[in-house]
Amino acid sequence: MIRRYGDAPEPARRYTLRPGAYAILPRDGALLVTHQSEPWPEFQLPGGGIDPGESPVQALHREVYEETGWHIARAQRLGAFRRFTYMPEYDLWAEKLCIIYAALPVRPHGAPLELGHSVRWMAPMVAAELLGNPGDRDFVRRHAV
Repeated sequence: MIRRYGDAPEPARRYTLRPGAYAILPRDGALLVTHQSEPWPEFQLPGGGIDPGESPVQALHREVYEETGWHIARAQRLGAFRRFTYMPEYDLWAEKLCIIYAALPVRPHGAPLELGHSVRWMAPMVAAELLGNPGDRDFVRRHAV
């Protein structure tokens, strides 16, 4: 059974399954996170949706690069969680299946490709308080603090 974080699903609402891959990225005592300005300002673990035909690890590498400009190595699966949320950028009620990895940020290759994203380095304890959803915060507390 995969643990759920956040609000329970509304029984009358239809949700679309949205699997995604996200990374805890430690380096030199800090974590690499992304700050997304739209649709609302929020700190997040870098990552995102898995495209059709893509493996979770392929999606992880692509999404981390798009959101941070960094290449990563040695991705290791830590676990997964679910959350039910509205995604305004897609006008979609989603059951997000969040697969969490630990990986090493190897080197930057420029600014984030996704508009509205910026790279932030922060202490794991700070990230465990500031990340935008309780699943991300719990994984950071358990695996990076």
